[in-house]
Amino acid sequence: MGASKTEHFSQRQNTIAQLAKALAHPARVAIIDYLLGVDACICSDIVNELPLAQPTVSQHLKELKTAGLIKGSIEGNAICYCINTDVVEILQNYFAQITQKINLKKTTCC
Repeated sequence: MGASKTEHFSQRQNTIAQLAKALAHPARVAIIDYLLGVDACICSDIVNELPLAQPTVSQHLKELKTAGLIKGSIEGNAICYCINTDVVEILQNYFAQITQKINLKKTTCC
């Protein structure tokens, strides 16, 4: 596999790409949707909500946590997960900038 040459892009561009990559699976989007509906939960709650095996859910949780989109804390034998609002705010600001620029242009393309 070739080099991705991420060093040629800004830190912001690399961060947005990393976050988008973490969200680029419907199971991960489903996990985020579920966490948005609750304050926090344990892994087994998430497993019960998705049509996936526990190891698969755990792998998706790991990807989301590695990207920083979710946080997890150990409570007894369980890990409680929640949305990392600071990181989600990065995405929110990025998409707000896109929307603002599109609204200012108001031109058609192609």
